[in-house]
Amino acid sequence: MKQLRVLVFSATFGNGHLRAAEAVIEGIRIKEPSAEIIHLDFGDFLNKRVNSMVKNVYLEMIKRTPKLWGRLYYKTSKAQPRSMMQRFLNQLGRNDFLKYIHVFEPDLIVCTYPTVSSILAELRLEEILHVPLITVITDFTAHSHWVHPGVDRYMVACAEVKEILVSWGINAQRIHVTGIPISPRFEGDLDRQQIIYELGLDPELPIFLVMGGAYGGLKSTKRICKKLADSLVPVQSIIVCGKNVKLYHSLEEVSARAGNPIVRLGYVHNVEELMAVSKLIITKAGGLTVSEALTKHLPLVIFKPIPGQEDGNAQFVQRIGAGHVAGSEEELELLLNHFLSHPEDIEKMRERAAAALPGRSTERAVEDMLQLAVHLRRRKQKIG
Repeated sequence: MKQLRVLVFSATFGNGHLRAAEAVIEGIRIKEPSAEIIHLDFGDFLNKRVNSMVKNVYLEMIKRTPKLWGRLYYKTSKAQPRSMMQRFLNQLGRNDFLKYIHVFEPDLIVCTYPTVSSILAELRLEEILHVPLITVITDFTAHSHWVHPGVDRYMVACAEVKEILVSWGINAQRIHVTGIPISPRFEGDLDRQQIIYELGLDPELPIFLVMGGAYGGLKSTKRICKKLADSLVPVQSIIVCGKNVKLYHSLEEVSARAGNPIVRLGYVHNVEELMAVSKLIITKAGGLTVSEALTKHLPLVIFKPIPGQEDGNAQFVQRIGAGHVAGSEEELELLLNHFLSHPEDIEKMRERAAAALPGRSTERAVEDMLQLAVHLRRRKQKIG
C-alpha cells in the first residue's frame, strides 16, 4: 500500500483550532509513522492584510467587547448552510485550495476550522473535490458555521454536539463521538511527586492552577493570585501567564509578599504536568483546555467565559458536575473560599470529571480517520 498522505487545515484565530490539528498530526504519526502530513493555516490563503485585520479584530473584540462578540455569535448561530453569508464565505480561496490539493494529492483532508471546512465541503458537494473530508469540531457546542452536508465525517466532543448536527440534518452515521483530539501526552501517567519536587512545592498541600490566559484582564488575574497568596487556608498556586509579559512581572510583588507558595510561569510546554499535580484549575473555557482538564480528571472553575462557544463549553462542564462558573470576581472569591474550606467537594467534581469523557480522544479520532481512508482507497482500487 502506498504512503498515506494527509492534508490538515487549521487556523490561528484562537489557539484551540491549531492545538487540535497538532494533536491529530501527533496521533497519525503514532499510527502511521511513514505518513506524509502537511499542516496549513487557513489564513495563509487569504490576503495578508485581510488576514491580519480579521485576526486583530477578532482578538480585540474578544478582549475588549466580549458581549458584542457574543451577540454576533448568537445572531449567526442559526444561519442556514445555504445562507447568503455562508455562500460568500464558501468562495474564499477555493481555487487556491484546489490547486494545492491537486499537487499534493492527499488521501484524506482534516479540518479543525469551520470556514475552510465549509469551503471544502461545498467543493465535495459539487463533486469538484474527490478527497474525503473530515471535520473536527473543537468545542462542546456547535455553531451553524460548522454544518455542511458535504462533510464526510464529523469528529465531535460529546453526544450533545452530535444531537445539534443531527437537528441540522446531518446523517447520524457521519458523526463520531470521539472527544476533542488533544495531545496524547495528556493520556499518560505521570510522576506527580517528581513534578511537585521540581516545582519546589509541598506534596501534602493542595495546588491550584491559574491559567492567566491571553484574554484575561491583568488586574483581575493579579487579584485572584493575591487572594490565593493571602488565604488563611494553606494552598499552593501555579500561575501560568503565557505570553503576557506584563502579567508575569506584575505578579512579582504578589509572589514576594505571599503567605502561601506561588510559582510564576510564562509560556509553558508542560501543561499536562501542571494539571497532573493540581487539585483545581481556574481558567477560561476554551474547548481544548476543557478537554485537557477533564482528561486529567481536573475540576474546573471557569472565570467569566466569553459569550459564544466558551459559554457552551462552560455550561457543559457545569452540567456534568465537573466544575463551576464564576461570572464575576465576587462569585470567584466565594467559590474559592468554599473549595478551600470543603476539599471533599473538589473530590466529588474530580470523580465527575473522570467519568465525563471516553478517553483516548485522539486515538479514537485517528482510528476512524484511517479506517475511512483505507476503505475509500480499496473502493477506488476495485473500481480502477
